[in-house]
Amino acid sequence: MCYYVFMRLTRRSRIFIIAIPIAVLFAGGVLFISAQRYIASRSCGCGPPSADATGEFEETNEQAIFNNKPVADKMAELTPALSLLELQKGAVLGATDNRWIEIDLSDQRLYAHEGDSVVYNFLVSTGKWAPTPTGEFRVWIKLRYTKMSGGVRGTGSYYYLPNVPYVQYFYKGYGLHGTYWHSNFGHPMSHGCVNMRTPDAEKLFYWTSPPVPGGNNVAYPSKGNPGTKIVIHQ
Repeated sequence: MCYYVFMRLTRRSRIFIIAIPIAVLFAGGVLFISAQRYIASRSCGCGPPSADATGEFEETNEQAIFNNKPVADKMAELTPALSLLELQKGAVLGATDNRWIEIDLSDQRLYAHEGDSVVYNFLVSTGKWAPTPTGEFRVWIKLRYTKMSGGVRGTGSYYYLPNVPYVQYFYKGYGLHGTYWHSNFGHPMSHGCVNMRTPDAEKLFYWTSPPVPGGNNVAYPSKGNPGTKIVIHQ
């Protein structure tokens, strides 16, 4: 009966009736994708540290997770690779823009400049699941360790990473930091942060301003010691 009635309709009416459910399905798909992108955008970067972050190593039995998968090697508390004297020499008192960091997203490299010289040249991994912001920034907090979590389980991008080492936040929840959950440096691998080999992140952590003298785990910039400038470009 329904088929008979349908066939009695004009060709334009039949096309209109068929088009309605197709349009509804299409609109639903667009809304679903937009919602997933919105959720992902709310989880960009590493996630900002808590207001009472201490930068100290935290003993935990919780499983580290990266992209919905358990991380094989749990992060252990680090013994500084540098001596206390070297760490203290690395702390820059009264820092100026003589020292600044350049991150080239196209080459996936970080360059630490001092005057006309490049002091460090490291491979890094920048944003894959969310873009790394471009522009000029300043380090606004340094933490020897901090916990990071974010991503979306439904898209396979969820991560929970305790004791991320040598973290330098430069814009909201975006930062430079050491990495123990992958070793694919030179390729985008992050949610917007700048992933580094942990030994490289340690060197940079004590080279930049604000200074972190040996024994300290957290540092904030001040008028006399502004955070090191970071320039990120394609």
